[in-house]
Amino acid sequence: MKANYKAPKMGGMGGNQAAMLQQVQKMQADMAAKQEELEAREYEVSAGGGAVTVKISGKKQLLAIDIAPEIVDPDDIETLSDILVAAVNEAIKRVEDTAAAEMDQITSAMNLPGMGGLGLF
Repeated sequence: MKANYKAPKMGGMGGNQAAMLQQVQKMQADMAAKQEELEAREYEVSAGGGAVTVKISGKKQLLAIDIAPEIVDPDDIETLSDILVAAVNEAIKRVEDTAAAEMDQITSAMNLPGMGGLGLF
């Protein structure tokens, strides 16, 4: 006796697949454009009460360091070094935080059914 078995359809999301593909492609294009925009930006961060100002690019390249003359003490180079490190680290953090926040705006707009809890987008 033959059983009348019909295998379930596998693999597609039906008519939504083309729309999802378009949505993914748009998101990729938006992310590439945003990345280019972010890399072109410059960020300026001050530390030590404004005694040191660091300018950094969106590519995390140090562009300039301005040091107030009154903070330069040949007998206390360590303090100046600490302030420089703090300023550079804060500048890098600002670049990364800005990029993450702006990219998140793009990816959070993505609506993929069934992908919600996976943390993929």
